[in-house]
Amino acid sequence: NNLSRSRTSHTVQFPNTRHTTNKHKTKKFDTPQLQQQQNNFTEKNKLKNPKQLKKNPIYQLNNMNTTQILQSIEHTNGVTALPIKHSESLRGNTITVDPIDHGVTQNPYSRAFSPYEFNGGTTLAVAGANFCVVAGDTRLSSGYEILTRDKAPKLHRLSKKAILASAGCKTDVDSLRSVLDIHLQMYRHNVKRELSASGIAQLLSNTLYQRRFFPYYAFNVLGGLDEEGKGCVFSYDAIGSFERCPFSASGSGQSFLIPLMDNLITHKNRNDENVELSKEEVVEIVKDAFVTAGERDIYTGDAVQIIVLSSSSSIGDDGKVSYETAVEEEMFDLKKD
Repeated sequence: NNLSRSRTSHTVQFPNTRHTTNKHKTKKFDTPQLQQQQNNFTEKNKLKNPKQLKKNPIYQLNNMNTTQILQSIEHTNGVTALPIKHSESLRGNTITVDPIDHGVTQNPYSRAFSPYEFNGGTTLAVAGANFCVVAGDTRLSSGYEILTRDKAPKLHRLSKKAILASAGCKTDVDSLRSVLDIHLQMYRHNVKRELSASGIAQLLSNTLYQRRFFPYYAFNVLGGLDEEGKGCVFSYDAIGSFERCPFSASGSGQSFLIPLMDNLITHKNRNDENVELSKEEVVEIVKDAFVTAGERDIYTGDAVQIIVLSSSSSIGDDGKVSYETAVEEEMFDLKKD
């Protein structure tokens, strides 16, 4: 009958395969245009053929779970290779590719170079009535490696009344110190006297700002004695903005030291009287602060170098007041792990 004749199967010829379908009939057309349309339609339906589709390597990879993908990876001479089939290969129709899979089975990869490296370390400076305590640990790290425990001090004496404490990238810190030393030496030769701590603070700000488009990867704290013999501390950002403050901290342990100093030095949010501390009391607080930071920060440890600048005033025969500067240095051991 007509119904049975409409369901009669017919054969469509594919390259190297024979597939039976009952959807479309092959037919010869009289005009070339109609014949071309039929050929295009036939080629398009080849992709819908389940047998042809399953032979597609992209289809196979997308329908494999993680275990199947890992099991299909071959190891040849220690090199991980994907089983890419190739008709001219001599080894089981498989060619070996480089270990990088270019994002096929893993996440996309990237290659990048950074001119900076964070070598850790913590610094702290506290200003007093006639003294300034500057401290920094001696550990130098790179990632999870300790490069040195006592050969990389964070403190650098710029003058008799100013000490620079820097943490961050060791190479940038050394470069910054060299630039400052050269400027200060030129100033001493030209003016025949040393630059004051406030002048050095401005010089450091200008030096950092000159490199604002490619900043020094150094976190700086400047401590010293001003023209009146009072302790002064200057805090900086990466491009030279600075302010004078009672204390400042920088480096990897900064977040542990600042809340402690807010409580003990400036008495923020406290109702008891803020008693002026002596330099001996401040030194003990600094030691406790570094012990606290070392408990939680892996980049802080081994030892802390503490330098105390103190001033004493005297009146000369001409009635002018002069200030004498005394320097005390101490090494305090911290944890070694």
